[in-house]
Amino acid sequence: MFSSSTCCCSSRRVNVNAAISLPKLPKIRFSSPKTIIPSRDLGLTNPIFIEKIVPSTMIQEHGNEEDEAQHNTRKLTAQLYAILEAVCDRVEMHRNIGEQRDNWNTLLLNSINMITLTATTMAGIGGGASLLALKLSAALLFTAATGMMVVVNKIQPSQLAEEQRNAVRLFKQLEREIETVLAIRDVPCEEDVEEAMEKVLALDRAYPLPLLGNKMIEKFPKKFEPAVWGPSKRFQRTNIDREMTKQNNGWSEEVEMEMRETVQVLKTKDREDYERLGKLVLKINKLLAISGPLLTGIAAIGSFAGSPSWAVAAGALATVVNTFEHGGQVGMVLEMYRNCAGFFMLLEESIESTVDESEVEKRENGEMFKMKVALKLGRSLSELRDLARKSSYSRIEGTQVEEFASKLF
Repeated sequence: MFSSSTCCCSSRRVNVNAAISLPKLPKIRFSSPKTIIPSRDLGLTNPIFIEKIVPSTMIQEHGNEEDEAQHNTRKLTAQLYAILEAVCDRVEMHRNIGEQRDNWNTLLLNSINMITLTATTMAGIGGGASLLALKLSAALLFTAATGMMVVVNKIQPSQLAEEQRNAVRLFKQLEREIETVLAIRDVPCEEDVEEAMEKVLALDRAYPLPLLGNKMIEKFPKKFEPAVWGPSKRFQRTNIDREMTKQNNGWSEEVEMEMRETVQVLKTKDREDYERLGKLVLKINKLLAISGPLLTGIAAIGSFAGSPSWAVAAGALATVVNTFEHGGQVGMVLEMYRNCAGFFMLLEESIESTVDESEVEKRENGEMFKMKVALKLGRSLSELRDLARKSSYSRIEGTQVEEFASKLF
């Protein structure tokens, strides 16, 4: 009896305890954002997570803005890649045409010299023997050489080839610039696309492909002018990398002074020297271009009129003149001077437009810009600083600095 009553009591106590004990409440979750209610306030052992419900319209609007931004980014990136493909195509096109025109120079030079020397020999032999056939043949050959010289001197194949070489180099430079923008910019902007388009069109205008007509570069202009291949619209760009921005965007009075003094040296020494040499070469080229056909024309008249001495002398001189003009590639030298003067003029404009910008934040980073200028001139940063100091001291003393800004050419 005692044992049974004890068991009954214990069983009742267990049932009471089972009825009183509370189960652990589960976590209640809703849509984000989450808000945690402290458990001690509710007298519970576990915290309850309650999430605020965000209206679906706000989520949809935010999603639409992200989709539009992604679409705009993809569009600008696709446009840059399209321009990059066009630039790569122009590189190959100008390279192939440059090789072709360089071959023209060699082939036409050798052909004209062979024709002139053959006609000179025939005029000398025919004059002594009084053979009409040799005289006529020499006259015809001299006439053909005269016509060929006129055409070749008009188009200047060596200068044409140098134009294409410069175009290849500049288009390759533009290609690398676009690749750099695509590599370091997470999101290209419209200014990148506009600037790339402007540069492509400016290079097309600076180095046209037609040989005849108004589109061809004038080979004998009245005045020597540097080559211009920069875009007509100057783009004032902000920093490519915002993390590089420091106080004053890397600019100081000392850096501005160095850039202004560098521009002064470029104007008074480098560009002026190349323009002087370009004017001299242009005069020499004009003289040679006129002398060659004139001499072969005199030789043709002399061989037909029975003056073999005049024909032989004029034919020999014509060969020398043609060899000096096209074998020495005087046109190529002239184009090289035009390109160098244009390079210095474009560098001057770039420095001046950057330094003249009143808002420092809109300039390119000063340290980066200074390094680019130093590299373009073949100098170290310390050498560029020394050049600016020499220029400043020389202007104060009223003298001219003797050193050129560029060490490359």
